[in-house]
Amino acid sequence: MKRIIVATLSGILCGFICYTMASSSGELAFPVTLQIIASRTLIGFAIGISCVRLHWTLHGIIMGIMFSIPLAISGLMAPESPEFSKTMMLVSTIVMGLIYGLLIEIITSFIFQAKQK
Repeated sequence: MKRIIVATLSGILCGFICYTMASSSGELAFPVTLQIIASRTLIGFAIGISCVRLHWTLHGIIMGIMFSIPLAISGLMAPESPEFSKTMMLVSTIVMGLIYGLLIEIITSFIFQAKQK
């Protein structure tokens, strides 16, 4: 139970960090804000409940990539911007998901010692 709580709260934290970075160039629509925070929270929850037996670093990376793909694909539907092309948005969303997944695992497995059982 400790693992689920720590990982989910870490995912929420990553969601707000992601939102802050995404909105740095301007205000985001409320549904986009919810989608960003929910996506990163889902990474944390999935890491917390997962029973896949992998090294914790690889586990975080894979979960981060897997659960960032839907957010990345929805980014393709956004209007083109001068700062980011749609391809850059797709790639950066998945790469940031990888980083957030690893960060959530570091917080959960290493800092709080909530290992998989």
